[in-house]
Amino acid sequence: MSSVVVIGAGHAAIQLAASLRQGRFEGPITLIADAAGLPYQRPPLSKAYLAGHMDEPALALRPASFYAAQSVGLVENDPAVAIDRTGRSVITALGARHGYDHLVLATGAANRALPVPGAELPGVVGLRSLAEARALKAILGGLRRVVVIGAGFIGLEFAAVAAERGIAVTVIEAAPRPLMRGVSVDMSAHLAGAHRGWGTRLLTETGVRAITGSGRAEGVELSTGEIVPADLVLVAIGVVPNVQIAEQADLAVGNGIVVDAMLATDDPMISAIGDCAAFPMAGQPGPIRLESVQNASDQARCLADRLLGKPAAYAKLPWFWSDQGALKLQIAGLSGGHDRTVLRGDPASGAFSVFCYRDDRLLAVESLNRAPDHMAARRFLAAGASVTPAQAADPMFDLRTVN
Repeated sequence: MSSVVVIGAGHAAIQLAASLRQGRFEGPITLIADAAGLPYQRPPLSKAYLAGHMDEPALALRPASFYAAQSVGLVENDPAVAIDRTGRSVITALGARHGYDHLVLATGAANRALPVPGAELPGVVGLRSLAEARALKAILGGLRRVVVIGAGFIGLEFAAVAAERGIAVTVIEAAPRPLMRGVSVDMSAHLAGAHRGWGTRLLTETGVRAITGSGRAEGVELSTGEIVPADLVLVAIGVVPNVQIAEQADLAVGNGIVVDAMLATDDPMISAIGDCAAFPMAGQPGPIRLESVQNASDQARCLADRLLGKPAAYAKLPWFWSDQGALKLQIAGLSGGHDRTVLRGDPASGAFSVFCYRDDRLLAVESLNRAPDHMAARRFLAAGASVTPAQAADPMFDLRTVN
């Protein structure tokens, strides 16, 4: 192998380039980016950046000097539009052709569109790219009323920032509770109470019929018939993986670009990593796709090792985080399918953990403002160790002793 081309320039792509160079790979590495500018971190956009605690230069995944020092080619503002598998090359929108010995798809994901009338009106925005965050930050100070559609991580993070600024916030969620797929009932209820305590109106089991307005968004019509006035509507109803270029190249796709345990597609010369990749994981009924910095970075390291001649199946423990106002939520593991929870700590104190079990097997630990619990859980879950429900509930039991 003498050259690697990566479609994408997010966390997974940059980590792959760095890991290849750290492993003494000397061939050409080319990253093909849709947008202009240095590749940047996405998680702070809905939190620290929007709240004014982080400026744009601090968002860069690597300084400009990294690309020159590591001989990493960064193709800016020229998205890849086709893959020529026979000729082993990638064609871009401007007509450039980049040959590869190995191609890596790190195409990420895009905001899911809101399928209702009026969704195309000015004033209806998303929050995934730096351009979207920059535009939102510029007008945030002049807003009086915002409606957030979707009570997932992005929606709740933005709602917390807006509420801190004194903006009247309404969050609309179709599911029975916020973060329905991401956290336990206990954690969901606590976060819902916190947002309501900050003045946010949180409506669950409520749909959206339309965005109303003449020339721009002025309100949101709910499934109940109520119209909630809004100066701005943020749509945060999840993302869809960017699989189009893989599909056009006749690679297997499903809920993402399908890869095996080694992160390879059905073409041995093409791999996929990060938010776009659907991969097998022990304990899961089928391929899963994870949207997290941890997953993107660890998959990049795993793939770099394979390309450097040290192949191993990807099997890292997933972990996530979310900052909402003064609350820091950290999750180790995947809680889907749990049938029992055990609380550690007092939710009334604002600092506690939820241990999620299935048949007395620990699946995940959700920690709110309890970083030591989270770090301990990451360590022992990654090692295949566990704690019993009785140990989890015992405040005197030292999680650091589990190994």
